[in-house]
Amino acid sequence: MASEKLKIGIILGSTRQGRVSPQVGEWIKKIADERGDADYEIVDIAEYKLPFLGEGTGQEPGLAAWNAKIDSLDGFVFIVQEYNHSITGALKNALDSARDPWNNKSAGIVSYGSTGGARAAEHLRGILGELLVADVRVHPTLSLFTDFENYSTFKPAELHLINVNAMLDQVLAWGGALKTLR
Repeated sequence: MASEKLKIGIILGSTRQGRVSPQVGEWIKKIADERGDADYEIVDIAEYKLPFLGEGTGQEPGLAAWNAKIDSLDGFVFIVQEYNHSITGALKNALDSARDPWNNKSAGIVSYGSTGGARAAEHLRGILGELLVADVRVHPTLSLFTDFENYSTFKPAELHLINVNAMLDQVLAWGGALKTLR
């Protein structure tokens, strides 16, 4: 009996106009799909039109759809951009807009910014811990100065492929192990 492939969501962590997270997400998805070891999909938080936590009625269609999407996944790769030394407000709100659907799943982080988005990734790790998401050690960091042309066109250095694949290996290993807890 063959085991079912894990479902991994590639979460785009920005909703602003002119964002480059879709470019990074598509790059990760292409690498991941070539592996053939899981089912990967882009999950764009902008599509869910989430109300700010505590400001909606709790009955918004996007909120229910968001929770259902997170619940349907076994693990995540967060595409995280650094804003003011942290994650975007939209990503924090999306994380807060679901609770139990995050529990006992794995996550990798791909970050970018002037310092590779390292500070945003560290903030995200604390939030993921509270949500019972096991974030993996390997963390590809992308520089706005060397991996983006004019800060807007993504042109990653080939050296990142090693870290992306190692991160995906860890996300799948942890995702499979944690699935037994759900």
